[in-house]
Amino acid sequence: MRKYAVVTYIVLICFFKSSGLWAQNADTIGNWSLSAYADVYYALYSDSVGVGNFQKFPTVSPRSNSFGLNILQISTQYNGSNIRAMAALHFGDIPSSTWSAKYNAIEEAHAGIKLLRTLWLDAGFFRTHFGTEFLLPKENITSSVSALTYYEPYYESGLRLNYDPSKNLEMNLFLLNGYGIYEDNNRKKSLGLGITYLIGDKGNIGYTNYLGDDSQDSAALPHFRIANNVFLNYTLFNKLTLQVGGDVFFQQNSDIATGKREAMAYGWLATEKYRFLPKFAVYDRVESFSDPQGFLSAIYTDKNGNLMGYKLNGITLGMEYNPSANSYIRVEYRRLMMQNNEEIFRYNSQNLDYRNDLMINMGVYFDMVKGFETKK
Repeated sequence: MRKYAVVTYIVLICFFKSSGLWAQNADTIGNWSLSAYADVYYALYSDSVGVGNFQKFPTVSPRSNSFGLNILQISTQYNGSNIRAMAALHFGDIPSSTWSAKYNAIEEAHAGIKLLRTLWLDAGFFRTHFGTEFLLPKENITSSVSALTYYEPYYESGLRLNYDPSKNLEMNLFLLNGYGIYEDNNRKKSLGLGITYLIGDKGNIGYTNYLGDDSQDSAALPHFRIANNVFLNYTLFNKLTLQVGGDVFFQQNSDIATGKREAMAYGWLATEKYRFLPKFAVYDRVESFSDPQGFLSAIYTDKNGNLMGYKLNGITLGMEYNPSANSYIRVEYRRLMMQNNEEIFRYNSQNLDYRNDLMINMGVYFDMVKGFETKK
C-alpha cells in the first residue's frame, strides 16, 4: 500500500507541474500595506450596572455615560505571488469587552501559502468567518451589533483552505480549535464552512456554518453544536443598501428540563440604509433572538420559578454623516425588549424588561502605506 501511495503522489506532482497549476516560481515581488482605524464614542444606557462597568451584551460603545475609545487598530498586510500574511493589533473597549484575555491585543494574525492557482492554505488567528454582521462600526451599517451577533464567535484559530473558482465565488473551509476561542479547551477540533457569491457589483449572498463540541473532555455528555447562517447584502439604485441574515443553532444534551435532549436557538436581523444626500444617510435595523434553553445566552429563573433562556427583540434607528469617504459620525438609538417579561435590566430601582441605548460614534480609517513593492 505504501508503494502505491508513493506512486500516486509522484503522478499527482507531475500532473500539477505539467498543467501549470503548481506554484512553481519563488516570490520576488509583493505588495505591502499598513493601515490604521480609530473609533471614539459617547453612550447612554437605561440600565444601572454601575459607573465604568460594561453593559449587558457588551461589544461596541459598552460603557454608559462615558466618553471612550472603541478601538484603535493597526493592521499590516503582505500579498505576494506565492505567500501572504496579515496581522492586526487593536486596543480599546471593544477588545476589552469581547476578546481573548490572553491574546487581547491580537485581532488577527495569519500567514498563507499558495497551493494551486486559486487555492491557498492559511494558518493562525482569524476574525470569525461566521455570521451576517461584522464586528467593527466601519464595517457595518449600524454602530452597535445585534444580540444575535453578540452570541456568535468573534475570533477563531486554526487552518483555512481558501478556494476561488471564479471571480464571483469564494469558498473557505476551516479546521478550528473551537467556537470563539484562540486556545483549545479540549482534544476535539471543529469545522467551519463559508461560501460567498458576488451578485455583480450590487452585493453578495452566502452561507456559513460551524460544527464542533467545545465541552470539556471530562464532561459526562457531549454537546456537539451545529450552527448555520445565511446572509444577503444588496444595494438598490446606489442609494438603498439592504442586509438580511438569519442563524439556527442546534446543540446536543442542552435541554433545560432533562439535560439530555437536543436544544435549538435561532435569530435574524434586517438592516437598511438610505443615502438621501451624498454625505448623509439614515438607517434602521430590526432584530430577534431566541434561546429558550439558554445554551448560548444564560439560564435564569423567572418570576414564576421557571428556568428560561434569553428571548428578545430589538429596533435600531440612526443617522450617519460622512465628512469624507473614509470617516463617519453616527447618532444611533436602540431599544431592546425582552420577550415573556424577562426583567434582566434595572433602572431607577426598578426591574425592567427593556433597555434604551443612545450612542454617538466618530471614526476614521486610512492607509499609511499602500501598495509598496518589496523585492526578495
